[in-house]
Amino acid sequence: MSGTLFIIAAPSGAGKTSLVRALLEREPDITLSVSYTSRLPRSNEVDGQHYHFVSREVFEHMAKTGAFFEYANVHGDYKGTARAAVEPLLAAGRDVLLEIDWQGARQVRELWPQSLSIFILPPSRAELERRLRNRASDSSEQIARRIADSRTEIAHASEFDYIVINDDFALAVTDLRAIFQARRLRCDVQQLRHAALMDDLLKPA
Repeated sequence: MSGTLFIIAAPSGAGKTSLVRALLEREPDITLSVSYTSRLPRSNEVDGQHYHFVSREVFEHMAKTGAFFEYANVHGDYKGTARAAVEPLLAAGRDVLLEIDWQGARQVRELWPQSLSIFILPPSRAELERRLRNRASDSSEQIARRIADSRTEIAHASEFDYIVINDDFALAVTDLRAIFQARRLRCDVQQLRHAALMDDLLKPA
């Protein structure tokens, strides 16, 4: 059976990356797809772990040759998910998680309508701005741009299947795990996963 494709998106500063990291620690059966990006790595980022960092020219060539499952221009830089990092895993029955933006999520839903999408919201505008400034990884101009762009991003939250508010971090992680578990327990998923059991239970006496 095919694995489930999960999508998590959020505006910058909502805490998406921290939530995903905590989720993966508790859900080892989920594989995180590492995205490609044309931006330069931050001081704490490792190539191949946080992103695959490539030049803008390499990224555009990959896009033209159909290498991406989805891609978008995010805050002036390209980000995208390689087909080779997703499709073979899903075909092998693995659950895959994409940590992407709303534009990429829209592309994925069109290509893979059976995917499940979650949007992370901050508890307030003031908290969003505080988190962005406390990261100390962006310039004042970049922070201002991310704050302005967040309004556009949040306007697309209604396109997603679920919304999680990241106010209490532990509760937000619990909410995410509940969504993942509920998806795995759906009737159609369980019937495929346990087809042999169903056949055995339905045998004539």
